[in-house]
This record gives sequence, structure tokens and C-alpha cells, in this order.
Amino acid sequence: MLNVSRRLLAVLACAALPLGLAACGPSAASDAGARNPDELVFASIPSEESTSLEQEFKPLVDLLAAETGKKIRVEKATDYAAVIEGQRTGKIDIAMYGPLSYVVARNSGVRVTPVGAQVETPGGVPGYRAYGLVRADSPIQRIEEFRGEQVCFVDPNSTSGYLYPKAALQTAGIDVERDVRPVMAGGHDASALAVQSGQCDAGFAYDTMVDKLLPEKGNLQPGALRVVWRSEVIPGSPAAMSDDLDPALKEKVVQAFRTKANADYLKANGFCTDECEIGGYWGFAPADDATFDSVRRVCEVTRAKQCTES
Repeated sequence: MLNVSRRLLAVLACAALPLGLAACGPSAASDAGARNPDELVFASIPSEESTSLEQEFKPLVDLLAAETGKKIRVEKATDYAAVIEGQRTGKIDIAMYGPLSYVVARNSGVRVTPVGAQVETPGGVPGYRAYGLVRADSPIQRIEEFRGEQVCFVDPNSTSGYLYPKAALQTAGIDVERDVRPVMAGGHDASALAVQSGQCDAGFAYDTMVDKLLPEKGNLQPGALRVVWRSEVIPGSPAAMSDDLDPALKEKVVQAFRTKANADYLKANGFCTDECEIGGYWGFAPADDATFDSVRRVCEVTRAKQCTES
């Protein structure tokens, strides 16, 4: 009778706890098995050359080290699929995705949760656009005229460098595999620069790369490219964290992204001395899985195999 009473009291005690605080039964066991490594691995999809990426995310990486008390190692990913597979196998803990590569990861069973999406200004709404580009002296005036040309894309798992351009070309009656000569450049910088150099007749890249990052580095000459197509607004690129990390550790990461991972805080607290932007953006705004439902709708329209395969 005493044993039964104790069990009953335990059940009642659990029932009385708020849902966010209860740690009874199977949930307690799963928390106990969560990972709490001494080192966290950070990676980003290769939107540009890997050395530049490492430099641009250094303030964020240093912030995460300070907030978590962990060593943060930056993993250089060779392509978008490598980031997805790295989180699937537990070799990458925190990753910067594009919206499509995040959707691909989730669709293929990778257990990750968004902790924020990139924004250009404080209080801004996460979002950006894809550009269709040609050289300034090109006779091409519209995306409908890409037919028959050599066209640079970024990566099959790129949102602004493949999925949204594919949808626009499809609307124009152009099949990406049959009606153009596609080239996968591997990065947004490489795609834009290939158009500038004449290696591609046209190409795609995201707006900030063309408007800001490449010109600031002196790699893209003013007036060298002309934008002949702009996409609708695409949800901002997310940072995503592996679900199997220790809950207390995950909370530290979430708070770092939502309250401190921005140019103002990073500069004020000595993480950098210049503009202190993170990959060309001011910082992050809250995001969840539903933020990327519009990408899923474009996937349905295009029936792109990349939406379900990693």
C-alpha cells in the first residue's frame, strides 16, 4: 500500500508541474541521453568562397563560444548536401542554411530546429530576393530570353540560386534541363562572377551578394551586371540547431541568436571593430518551421526533386 501511495504521489506531482518544467517518465530519460559535447561544430552552406565565409561568421562563432562556454569549430562544407548530411550524422551541431536546404533537411528526416532567420535591419522581416543576371552589354532583356543560353545556377539545393529561378523559368516555358545549358557554379559569388567574366550568358544569385558583398570586396565592377529578373520575397535564411543537444545548451544557443547575434551587440561588446555584420546581414529574427511554408509551396509547383532528396 505504501509503495502504491508513493507512486500515486509521484504521478500527482508530475501532473501538477507546468508542462515546460515537467521532467517525469520518458521525457526525463530522453533529456538524460541528450548530447552536451565540449566542442560544438558550426557550418554554413557555401554561398561564397569558404575563406570569406569563415571570416564573415567569425563574430557569431566567437559569440556562441562565449555564451555556451564551448569551443566552436567551423567546418568547411564543400556543398549544400554536405551540411545536410553533417547534421543528419551528428557531425554538425549548428548550421546556416538557405530556406530550401533547410526544407530538404527536414523533409529527409534531419532533426533540426530553426533558431532564427537573417534580417538586414533591426526589427526587419526575414527575407531576400533572387536576381536573374546578365552582363551590362548583353542583348538579353528578360528571363524569357534565357532559352538556349549557358546559364549559371548556384547549387541544386539553393533557394535563390536554383529553386526560385527554376520556377520562374518554368513559368516562362523554359525547361532547366532541356532548354538552357545549366552550369552549377557552387556559390552565389561564383555564379555572379561567371556572368561578369562571360563564362555564363546569364545567371542567378541572391540580392545581397550582388548589391553589397561583391562590390564591397571590389570583385564586382559597378555597372558590370544588369538585373533582368527579381523573385518574390523569399523567407530569410535560417540558422538551425540539432535537436539532440542538451536542453540547457540549446536554450543558450537560442538566446544568443535571438538577443545578441546582431551587428549592434557584437560591435558594442568587442566581438569586432568594423560593421560587424553576419554574412552580410545585421542579425537574426525569430523563425520557426512554418516560416518556410512558402518555399514548400514553390517545391510543389516546380516538383523539383531537390525538395525531397538530399
